[in-house]
Amino acid sequence: MKTLGEAIEVHGIDVDEHLDRQMTIPVLTGLQAQGDVMVVPRPALGPATAAIPRAGLPVVRGEFGGHTHTLLAEGAAAFDAASEDGEGLDLGTLTVSEGSVAYLAHPEHAYSGIGPGTYVLRRQRELDTSRPDAEAVTERAVAAARERERVRYVRD
Repeated sequence: MKTLGEAIEVHGIDVDEHLDRQMTIPVLTGLQAQGDVMVVPRPALGPATAAIPRAGLPVVRGEFGGHTHTLLAEGAAAFDAASEDGEGLDLGTLTVSEGSVAYLAHPEHAYSGIGPGTYVLRRQRELDTSRPDAEAVTERAVAAARERERVRYVRD
């Protein structure tokens, strides 16, 4: 396993100064998250086929001053981007071959190591706390449906 300093040296994506460069980057094969990107194991999916370029591949570009999440590979790894329909949360499918490691790099979140397997990379959706309580919304919807179903008799 690499230290954060070694990964920065190899891949060239630096991280915030307060992050410990001597820290060993864990390489995981289970569910993990880095900021708003989730790495979800999906072994039943077919493998990705597009090789990750040596310079890396941005999977979420920083917007409005944010930073980019970059996918990097050491060894054989591939990423097939999901279609950009504007609504889906899936970013694409990642396959890391045996003996290889993929990394998600981000200046504020450092590096996350991804071990062999097939995964879906997915964006997390932020919860809008300004919206009404979900239970109250459901109760109102059920009450409205019951009201529409109610039979009314009229006297002639």
